[in-house]
Amino acid sequence: MFNKFLRENKYAAIILAVLRVYLGYSWFTAGLGKLTGGFDASGFLKGAIAKPVTGPEGDMVFGWYVHFLKGFALPNVDIFNFVVPWGETLIGLGLLLGCLTTAAMFFGLFMNFMFFLAGTVSHNPRDIFIGFIILTAGYNAGRIGLDRWVIPFIRKFTNKNAGIEKQKVTA
Repeated sequence: MFNKFLRENKYAAIILAVLRVYLGYSWFTAGLGKLTGGFDASGFLKGAIAKPVTGPEGDMVFGWYVHFLKGFALPNVDIFNFVVPWGETLIGLGLLLGCLTTAAMFFGLFMNFMFFLAGTVSHNPRDIFIGFIILTAGYNAGRIGLDRWVIPFIRKFTNKNAGIEKQKVTA
């Protein structure tokens, strides 16, 4: 019943638009600040490796993630120096404009979880909670935004191409 409300109700679309813009502004300003202020993830990565998330007995909770940071992320920090600021900026832009909202929120949640696994709590729990509401709402979260026009265009385009593929297979 709540899912139906989130996914179909026009009043839910208004509430979702407010939540989406709030979260989008947060993502966009964080990303833009990193793009314009010079961003280097190596300090964050080194800190997450040196002081991982630990349990009550002092053992690493996400050892696999620390190994990922040490073995892949830190040696390839230039990739992360590009992906993080641009990812945050584009996620924010998608949410602000309501364009490809579900995809933007999916990647936003992915990044939130990566920060969370590295031990950054901050506003991540709140963002994850709001993000799951937006992701669950699907199209309705972007109905008051560019998704009103973009999603039908994408559906029309993909259905048109699917028909071409079907003709090739049957021929």
